[in-house]
Amino acid sequence: MEKAPENLALILEYFSDFTSTQMQQFSALEDLYKEWNARINVISRKDIDGIMEKHILHSLSIAAVASFKKGAKIIDIGTGGGFPGIPLAVFFPDLEFLLVDSIGKKLKVVDAIAREIGLKNVSVLHTRAEDIRDRKFDYVVSRAVAPLEDLWRWGKPLLAAGRFKGRANPSLRLDAEPLPPGLICLKGGDLTGEITASKTTPLMTPVDQIFPLTVFKEKYLLYVPA
Repeated sequence: MEKAPENLALILEYFSDFTSTQMQQFSALEDLYKEWNARINVISRKDIDGIMEKHILHSLSIAAVASFKKGAKIIDIGTGGGFPGIPLAVFFPDLEFLLVDSIGKKLKVVDAIAREIGLKNVSVLHTRAEDIRDRKFDYVVSRAVAPLEDLWRWGKPLLAAGRFKGRANPSLRLDAEPLPPGLICLKGGDLTGEITASKTTPLMTPVDQIFPLTVFKEKYLLYVPA
């Protein structure tokens, strides 16, 4: 059996059954982001050394609790440096990802990293989500980009409700049926006012219940069905 790269130890505490290709891709992300970040800042300088925990594992909290049907189309709104889209695309090679951001230099990094690790299921688009008119997706994902009210306003028109059917499980567990189309976002802090303003009723899971690490205290995964 192929030995796992040392820098994947944290991720492999929570996930198993990666192919050798996936392990190589996840492992390569750390050095690639450090190299690119030295040229184009897409990750906070204080966070870059904790990229496996603070960015990659954090993004994979979605993979830990949500299941998707093969062939699902996912748009990552305000992807920034490629989170959660890039880690999710490695984890789910049979899903199709479009990573969108309004800042072109960030997408340059994202596109380069996706190509360098050989991702075939990722494309990028330099635009704002609210300006996309002619495309539909099964899921919208996002990480700490905007208030929930805005994410839902931008994301809801992009959802192809009814293409995949499933039952939203209140516990958001991996063994549940594939989620119906909806918005899945990672956010932090006291979200009470934000949720009220959004006029949605999201299912919410604390990330530190998924990965019991102090860095994820007061961070949450929210799912709003279409």
